[in-house]
Parts: sequence; structure tokens; C-alpha cells
Amino acid sequence: MCDSCAAAVEATTHEAEQRGGPSRRGLIAGMGLGLGLSAAGLLTGATTAFAATAKNGRWANPALGYFPAGGHYGASRGGAAHAGQDVSNSTGTGVYAAAAGTVVRRSWGGGLTGRTGNALVISHGSGQYTYYGHLSAYRVALNATVAAGQRIADMGATGNVTGPHLHFETHTGGLGVTSNPVTFMTARGVDLGGGWPRIDPGASGRTVVVIQYLMTQRGYGLVADGQYGSVSSDAVKRFQKAKGLVADGQVGPATWPHLVHTLRQGGSGSHVRALQNALNKRSAGLAVDGTFGTVTTSAVRTYQVVNRLVSDGEAGPVTWRALVG
Repeated sequence: MCDSCAAAVEATTHEAEQRGGPSRRGLIAGMGLGLGLSAAGLLTGATTAFAATAKNGRWANPALGYFPAGGHYGASRGGAAHAGQDVSNSTGTGVYAAAAGTVVRRSWGGGLTGRTGNALVISHGSGQYTYYGHLSAYRVALNATVAAGQRIADMGATGNVTGPHLHFETHTGGLGVTSNPVTFMTARGVDLGGGWPRIDPGASGRTVVVIQYLMTQRGYGLVADGQYGSVSSDAVKRFQKAKGLVADGQVGPATWPHLVHTLRQGGSGSHVRALQNALNKRSAGLAVDGTFGTVTTSAVRTYQVVNRLVSDGEAGPVTWRALVG
């Protein structure tokens, strides 16, 4: 875990605003998240009848691993408080963008007081930032535009640490104004501990496309437009009721295990399209053709190796949970 990464009081900065950074909706539109999808709904941000929810599919788990003892937000660091949450795993484990945004810092400690090691800072607009520390390698450039779930770096042990891990911070209200990353991400439907995500009606994006393809494979015939509107929500509620679940339309830890399929080479169908979209969210770059051939098998194995999962090329519940988390 971090021996430093202390939350020193800093002057609040607004780098994205000073640079004329785009809004989150503008970033999403500009990145073309609709690759292989029906682009209209994803790129226009069509409105829905649902109330706004933070569990909107726009956030993703930045890394897989475990929480080390003493690596929690607020832990004592020589008279200061730990500014983030540590997630431990092996050097080289994939690190992913928690949400769409722009890389505004790529330097030792991210230029922030009390931090050490190779670091990235991503601006998500509206005064929200995420910080990724102790990296062994960068996979994006300064000023790059990134998508939620895109691989941006490799976990490492650079700087003042006791072992390899990701030091992850969330900043709200300006860079330097930290919040508890676990509760921040939980409010946005993401379990930093590696659990299934929670996606509410009104959400949009690639994870919604995954849900829609999985629902189609289950016989509900949804259009994979990336918009979790009333048609998709009503179908999910019917599915939940049929499975004896609470029919609230939220695709969460109770619903995902009933929705996913264990897939392996030779399979085909909408559930394979769902898998290919989930892999593409994690930077696989697959053609979404619904056929589980050698290329998709290789992509599954690569993802499993990079994230320290059992590398069998089979997409079972553990791999699915990591992909969509």
C-alpha cells in the first residue's frame, strides 16, 4: 500500500475548465462510443422519462484486486490522511479509466502534494477528477480523450510503496478536493471491491448495450441502442419477475448472474455480441459479429491474463463480473 499519498490541503484548481474542456456528454459524443452499435441514441444523449440517477452506466471499475489493510481513505499517513483507496494486485495488472474524460496530468505524483510514483489525472468535467497512482506503465498520452473502461495504464509499485497496487482517488469540486472513492463509486453503481455493477433505468452507454444483447438472447428482442429507456426497463422487470427477483428494473448483483451465459469458443448469438461489446469497453477492439471464434477467444484470454483471472478463454461469471464492473 501507499506509504505516502497523503491528502494535503491544496488550492482548488480547475484545469479542465481553464483548458476549455468539454462537458461529459460532449466527451462521450466526441469519442464515438457507438463503435459497432446503433449510434443514434448513444451519441445524442436522448432524454428518458426516468429521474436522473448516478447509476447511469458512465462509470467503471478502474482495477481488479483486493483492499490491503490500512489502504483505505482517511487512514493515517504520518499526521495526514490517506487521500484514496488502494487496490492491490500484481505489477502489470490493467488500470482502466473510471469514466470518460481527458488526461490532464501524466507525471510523477500527478503534480499533487504528498503523492509519489507515476500517476495520471483524468478530468471528467464539472469539477470531477480521478487520480491513478504508482503506475508501472502509461498507456495513454497527456491530453488524450479516454472512454469509460478504457485501459490507460498498468498497475505498479513506483514511488513510496510497500508493494504493487493502484492508488485511486476521486476529486469532486475541483482537483485537490478528495472524497472517499469507495462511497463515491458505489453511488455511481460501481463496486471497487470487484462486485457486479448496478445499472438503473435511464442509463446509457456500452454496458446498456451489453444488457440489451443479453436480454435479446433471453428472448426479449431488444434493440441494442445503448439507451436504457422504458422498453428495455419494462423487459428487464418482466425478466426479473420471471426469475423470482425484485422487479425494480435495476440490473444489479441479483440480476446479472441470471442474465449472463457461460460462453466459450464455438458459440454464437446475441450473448456473444454482448461479450464482444463488454470486451471492447475494456479496449479489445473486436468486430461485434456474434461469433465466438479464435479472435474472441484470444481477447478473453488476454483480458483474463492482464487482470490476473484464470486464463481459460471461457467467459464465465467471474470474467463477466470483471468485464462489466
